[in-house]
Amino acid sequence: MKNKDIKILLVDDEPDILEIISYNLSSEGYEVFTARNGVEGVAKAKKKGPHLIIMDVMMPEMDGIEACEVIRNTPGLDNTIITFLTARGEDYSQVAGFDAGADDYITKPIKPKVLVSKVKALLRRLKDDNKEVEDIVKVGDIVINREEYKIVNNGEEMVLPRKEFELLSLLTSKPNKVFKREVILDKVWGNEVVVGGRTIDVHIRKLREKIGDHHFKTVKGVGYKFVL
Repeated sequence: MKNKDIKILLVDDEPDILEIISYNLSSEGYEVFTARNGVEGVAKAKKKGPHLIIMDVMMPEMDGIEACEVIRNTPGLDNTIITFLTARGEDYSQVAGFDAGADDYITKPIKPKVLVSKVKALLRRLKDDNKEVEDIVKVGDIVINREEYKIVNNGEEMVLPRKEFELLSLLTSKPNKVFKREVILDKVWGNEVVVGGRTIDVHIRKLREKIGDHHFKTVKGVGYKFVL
C-alpha cells in the first residue's frame, strides 16, 4: 500500500499540534484529516475510515479514552490502528488507553522525524495483519521455525519449551506492539489452568535469559512487547 492510499486521522484540541503533525505526515504523502475533540474525532473516523488514528487523551466534550471505546465498537473500525498522545509521566493515561483498545501511545513532546518513524512502524502492522502465518519467519537476528518449534538466535540454534516458544512467537509476530497480559494468557495458554498470576512474568524472564534482555520491554500495568 502506497503512502497516498493511507488515511490518517489526527485528533487533538491544540491547533499547533494538529498543524505540526499534519504538515509532517502530509509531507510524507499520507492523506491526513484532523479533528479538535473526541466527538468530532468519532464522526470523522466513521466518515473517513482511517487506517491510523493519532489521538490526544485530554480533550473537551469527549476525551480520547471514551472516543477510542466508541471507535472500537464501530463496525468497520475495529481493526483501525489507534495510538494515543500522552504527556510524559501519564502512566495512568497509557494504561487506560490500552484498556480502551488502543494499540500504542506516543509521548509528547516528540520531534517530527521521530514521529514520522513511529507512524511508519505502526503502519507496518497493516501489512503484517494481511500476511499469512509462515512456518519460518525472521525477526532481526532471530529465525523462528514454527513447524519444528525451534529458533536460531545470532546463529545459535536452540529448542525452547513449548510455552516459551509460543510466547516468543506471539510477541515477535508484531514487533513493538504491546500485548496485554490477558491477550497473552488467551493466545498462549487458552483454556489451560494457569497457576498464579506470575506465570507470564516467569516465562518472560526465561526468554530474556535465552534471547536477550533488551528484546523484551515491560509496559507497567499492561503487558509486554518485543523490540528489535
